[in-house]
Amino acid sequence: MGVSRLDKFYRRLLLTKLFIGGWGKPEDLKRIFEFRKIIGNREKCRFLVPENYPVYINKTEDHSDCQIHEGFFISPLEHLVPGILPPEAVNARFQFIVPKRWKKNRPVCIHLAGTGDHFFWRRRTLMARPMIKEAGMASLLLENPYYILLRSSLKNVSDLFVMGGALILESTVLLRWLEREGYWPLGMTGISMGGYMSSLAVTNWPKPIPLIPCLSWSTASSVFTTGVLSKAVNWTELEKQYAINSVYEEEIIKLLEYCGHFCFLRSFHADNTPRDNTPRGKNTDSTKYSRPSLHRESISFMKGVMDECTHMANFSVPVDTSLIIGVQAKEDAYIPRTGVLSLQEIWPECEVRYLNGGHISAYLFKQNVFRQAIYDAFDRFCLKYPNLH
Repeated sequence: MGVSRLDKFYRRLLLTKLFIGGWGKPEDLKRIFEFRKIIGNREKCRFLVPENYPVYINKTEDHSDCQIHEGFFISPLEHLVPGILPPEAVNARFQFIVPKRWKKNRPVCIHLAGTGDHFFWRRRTLMARPMIKEAGMASLLLENPYYILLRSSLKNVSDLFVMGGALILESTVLLRWLEREGYWPLGMTGISMGGYMSSLAVTNWPKPIPLIPCLSWSTASSVFTTGVLSKAVNWTELEKQYAINSVYEEEIIKLLEYCGHFCFLRSFHADNTPRDNTPRGKNTDSTKYSRPSLHRESISFMKGVMDECTHMANFSVPVDTSLIIGVQAKEDAYIPRTGVLSLQEIWPECEVRYLNGGHISAYLFKQNVFRQAIYDAFDRFCLKYPNLH
């Protein structure tokens, strides 16, 4: 199966560069990788977020078919890994869209934001409001930590990992709050990056829950190394930092568990290219280290750090994978599936539905298919766990 021409064309229209700041502070990477070892294990996370974690509603708007509540709470990541979040993102913000008339039960689906999905209007217009009309289902839209007030893309590679840790914990806060408020059943969804993040969040939830990841897959590593978004990555800066600062190769690689240190060394030196073994330091001129293998080493390092923090095999398996319905585009050029474990290999009972076309066409024209998958997953949950509330 080929890849979508529209995906390639659309990517060329966008001038945005990813990771213009580089890898991020080495100390931040070390801290988030160590925290990943905790948050990747559901049992270790049972008591990270208190049951009665405070959530506040500070605004309510009344509409003909629904009420729209806006609220906030302090991200638990600020307590657990102090200072890792930018100050603007310490307060997690959300919008809760509740129908005035419920059709059956009081179902709520949490929607996590896709790449560039700033604020709430896109998810509210394309998903939440139609879901009220079609199914009488409420939606809770959680703002992305790096999109709150910033309106910017990810500046550092480490930002993506901090975002993931924050969203896992923030989703737990909201699921517990919704339970306390008497809503049922509860589920999670997201499109593109939102699909990845909702999948990560569900791995941490200790109960069966519907999950509907749309246009996402088992890891983000291929997105930034072989997908069309890899062309938007600022490889020049990443290679420069990797060459100058030995901490990435000598210390951070050793923290990666998914691929392992030996795998990286083998990948780096597979071409038998002689290396310049001159000691490196932070203030060394990077031009001295323009070795032929540097680009390949940087890509391998990117794959390793991405797999460490985004690969579903590095996290607990959701409690009931039969409640997962993924929706994929057959010709998706943004989310390559070749060469990586499939969702079915990691979560054997999950269902994957395939759409014709690519990432962009699916996002623009198949929102109704995403919504139907949500309804089907919720129905499946209600049939299997009618008394689990």
